[in-house]
Amino acid sequence: MPTVAPLDLEGHVVAVHFVDEVPFFASATGTIHRLDGGEKVSEAHQGLLTCIRDPFSATLLTGGEDGKVCRIAKDGTATVVAEAPRKWISVVAGGPQNAVAYAYGKSSFVRQNDGTVKEFAEERSVEGIAFAGKGLRIAAARYNGVSLHWVGTTAPAQDLEWKGAHTGVIFSPDGRFLVTTMQENALHGWKLDGKPGENRHMRMTGYPAKVKSLSWSPKGKWLASSGAPAAIVWPFSSKDGPMGKAPLELGTRANIMVTQVAFHPAEEVLAIGFVDGMILGVRIADSKEALLRRPGKGAITGLSWSANGKLLAFSSEAGDCGVIDISA
Repeated sequence: MPTVAPLDLEGHVVAVHFVDEVPFFASATGTIHRLDGGEKVSEAHQGLLTCIRDPFSATLLTGGEDGKVCRIAKDGTATVVAEAPRKWISVVAGGPQNAVAYAYGKSSFVRQNDGTVKEFAEERSVEGIAFAGKGLRIAAARYNGVSLHWVGTTAPAQDLEWKGAHTGVIFSPDGRFLVTTMQENALHGWKLDGKPGENRHMRMTGYPAKVKSLSWSPKGKWLASSGAPAAIVWPFSSKDGPMGKAPLELGTRANIMVTQVAFHPAEEVLAIGFVDGMILGVRIADSKEALLRRPGKGAITGLSWSANGKLLAFSSEAGDCGVIDISA
């Protein structure tokens, strides 16, 4: 079994991410712990709600109960990039050219590198936000669908409608698909490169619980999801994505729910975290499983691979965290 370096933190740890080869653990209290030649701690928020890795830079982005959006550098320094006093910032996204998107209430905002902020008003509250891989384009998930906005133009929003509450949103790596998590136990998707008038909807249903974690495989052929007693992995390699196709079910455990999924950065290997703290590694090609961590305290709340794919960091709602050396 791979070696595990444990890190016991106090209370709920919201997320874990690598910046270069340094793992960062974001606590709900607002403290950021990193393992960089020993444990080091910095303060980011009075109550932290979300922490993501900016896909366009070697930094993290956080939002908090204090109305602040912060960028966390590799040395742990927290820089406030936006502020909305008395608002809770629970959704953030990182974009090209140091752009940062965030949302509260019925608006999403994009702060560009020159400090200008653009507001996009919605009819319902914004629950999720994401940047497309190319161009300054954002998707805002809301009740009854998603709004697509071009940041640098005055063009009207493109509305993707589907009834129900959409709570999160993600673009495929090639930009051809958009997928949302929903308040009901389902995912919904749209094919963005179809001809006008085509049926572009993708319904991905049958989950026993809400989907809270999504991860694309390195080339975007697969989308893994939590929300069941197995990782549900949808095929996206064909031009119509998963329409008419059954998903893979990996790492099945009777009645023990998957809470986090994370694809390896280079190989089609999926790390799967469960509600009882166990972590499995599963290879897509043959469904071969490897036990990476035995059950521990608290549900797994975050999984993150190092850039070289040799280390897997994990966090839990009980503060039971650590780093697994896969190469050991």
